[in-house]
Amino acid sequence: MPTIALLPDELISQIAAGEVIERPAAVVRELLDNALDSGATQITVRLQAGGVRLIAVEDNGCGMPPEQLPVAIQRHATSKIRNLHDLESVSTMGFRGEALAAIGAVSELTLLSATADAAHGHFLDARSGELRPGARAQGTSVEVKELFFSTPARRKFLKSDATELAHCLDAVRRHALARPDVGFAVWHDGKLIEQWRATTDATQRMADVLGAEFVAQSLPVEHTLHTATGDVRVQGRCGLPDFARSRADQQYAYVNGRFVRDKVIAHAARAAYEDVLHGHRQPVYVLYVAVDPLRVDVNVHPTKIEVRFRDSREVHQAVRHAVEQALAPSRATQTGQNEYTYHEAATAEPAWQQQRMPLPMPAYGQPRQGWRVQESSNPWGTLPAHQAETANETASEGGASAPIDNRQAPTDWPLGHAVAQIHGVYILAENAHGMVVVDMHAAHERIVYEQLKHQMDAAALHSQPLLIPATFAATAQEIASAEQHVASLQQLGLEISALNSKTLAVRAVPAPLAQADPVELARQVLAELAQHDAGTVLTRARNDILSTMACHGAVRANRRLTIDEMNALLRQMEATDRADQCNHGRPTWRQLSMRELDALFLRGR
Repeated sequence: MPTIALLPDELISQIAAGEVIERPAAVVRELLDNALDSGATQITVRLQAGGVRLIAVEDNGCGMPPEQLPVAIQRHATSKIRNLHDLESVSTMGFRGEALAAIGAVSELTLLSATADAAHGHFLDARSGELRPGARAQGTSVEVKELFFSTPARRKFLKSDATELAHCLDAVRRHALARPDVGFAVWHDGKLIEQWRATTDATQRMADVLGAEFVAQSLPVEHTLHTATGDVRVQGRCGLPDFARSRADQQYAYVNGRFVRDKVIAHAARAAYEDVLHGHRQPVYVLYVAVDPLRVDVNVHPTKIEVRFRDSREVHQAVRHAVEQALAPSRATQTGQNEYTYHEAATAEPAWQQQRMPLPMPAYGQPRQGWRVQESSNPWGTLPAHQAETANETASEGGASAPIDNRQAPTDWPLGHAVAQIHGVYILAENAHGMVVVDMHAAHERIVYEQLKHQMDAAALHSQPLLIPATFAATAQEIASAEQHVASLQQLGLEISALNSKTLAVRAVPAPLAQADPVELARQVLAELAQHDAGTVLTRARNDILSTMACHGAVRANRRLTIDEMNALLRQMEATDRADQCNHGRPTWRQLSMRELDALFLRGR
């Protein structure tokens, strides 16, 4: 038997470094955390060869006195926490006391720091321990050279310089979005490649970091969930469904100012986009979640990029409701904020060279400027008497129910005045900005869908008993979920019971999904119930069913509508939440500005 022996300190540090320092970007992240904790208002990052040859982070923070420099590079040395209570209520970016020790174990690390009352700074070589005076204004400079020189096998796993540089930039970008009050500059091989000036405007920082198009194609998020144990506040911006991407590379979530990759927040955001995104597109967002530090554990992983909430359901609910509320109002009802102005903002000059760009501000529950709703018994709106019969006949197919005011000028309406119908599929309308094209089936599908959701809010779905129960081999988790959520399953129209300790039987399914695979449906719902609260699962499953019903209940393509019927449909869209997309995430309307129309015919050239 080999004998048990204590590992050398150097090997212990190198093993620990493997958990904290995966690549140059991890070094950048840790050094930025320390710089921000020092109270810095300006941070400069200098890189060579993507950070492999050199990573230097300079700040103008409080600095460190000379006697503290040797202590700072020791393992488990930190100024952030002192006891268990501090650990359970961390409010700083760093707190584990591992970063500098881990970095020093796999690189050539030096520190140069000066405090406000010092005549000069002091320089420390982490490998030799040499401490000597050095020229430095208040703040700290940390240099990391030849990363992984002492662990060559680890260095072989690094990618190209361009790839490592991209990861380093992303690390700086995450911190810059969290702290708009701090200026950041990034140099690579002697060239300035990024610079973000300090600002008091978080939206301006988003425009600087992510581009003016992100701000132009996103909506403000602001929601607070009040609970008995404290508030959960969600702020930020969420991208319009049309601005979704094929990859989830522009999803930034923060908890108390810390960038995190959290499944609860990601799932909640995705759930809010569920019936407005097409296919497998990924939404873009920057979300800041503020919660009592005592209710979140940040000491989950050495990289501090994961957190654990004491009540994840509260956070899920707060994030989902925040994003849903932001997405609900149609762009058509936000005066001056249509696709014409979005295009203008997307092609405008850089954000730091222009005045504050106008941002769309939803007015929940408030009358929209340019149109107003009136009471009327006609479900398709206030139409001329000679058209009422035809309009009511059309309305009976989908149950549209928002009356309109026909006394206003056509251009006052956000979606304008209908002028024609193309092949029984599209409606052409004229508004103040140019021409609007509407997919009438997709638009009416959304209208019917939203009405069905309101009607079903307080009612359970009808179930269809199966002539022969569908049985399947179930996991212990599936059986536990079936037994725990009997009432929730009944609300969904599902009846699932255990035949024995390893088998479940599906005895009834929702009536609208009678032709669906009962086993697959049961597995999907049980998996959701195991991970998320019953209310969320109920809503998602119910919406899937209602979406199917709405698709069949909406006015069909190739049906000829009168001008008044088309106008009534447009007014319905203006009064319906999420009317910019159908239930499957496809757009329901498009704006062509006069500038775009002129360009098609070379007018003015």
